Amino acid sequence: MDSFEINKIVAAILMVALLVIGIGKVSDIVFHVEKPKIPGYAVETAQVASSSASQTEAVEEKIDIAALMALGDVTSGEKIFKKCAACHSIVKGGENKIGPALYNVVGRQVGGVNDYKYSKALADYGSAWTFEELNGFLLKPSKWIKGTKMAYAGLRKEKDRASIIKYLNQNSDSPQPLP
Repeated sequence: MDSFEINKIVAAILMVALLVIGIGKVSDIVFHVEKPKIPGYAVETAQVASSSASQTEAVEEKIDIAALMALGDVTSGEKIFKKCAACHSIVKGGENKIGPALYNVVGRQVGGVNDYKYSKALADYGSAWTFEELNGFLLKPSKWIKGTKMAYAGLRKEKDRASIIKYLNQNSDSPQPLP
């Protein structure tokens, strides 16, 4: 290939580049668009978020724990607890794993296992594990007790939560009476 052929190839590439740039400039002149002073759209989210948050809080407060507990059964709770068994033990005298041992958990003080290092949020919570507390915590732990180090997404189904709570209650020296 001689230099004349190379010059034709380079000239063709330059011509295409100039043509593309030229068409872009001409189209900007023909189709002139005014840019807005403030780019984007204003979306009002603060009012929507606060009203939906208050609605969910109102729904959570109205849960009838007796009706919820009637949904669950211990055998289903035992099956569902297998998800929890990776981090918690349920046997009497069981050792702590990633999470604390859960034998005798219903009625126990939150953060009440002496030889387990709880997150500051759980250690300072100052409540007992009642049926209501367990239900809220199992729904979404990070939302119920903000700052907990338990990285579990939670159980959405009421029947599953009720079954787990019944199973936890059964695994105790003195099970609490069901509501």
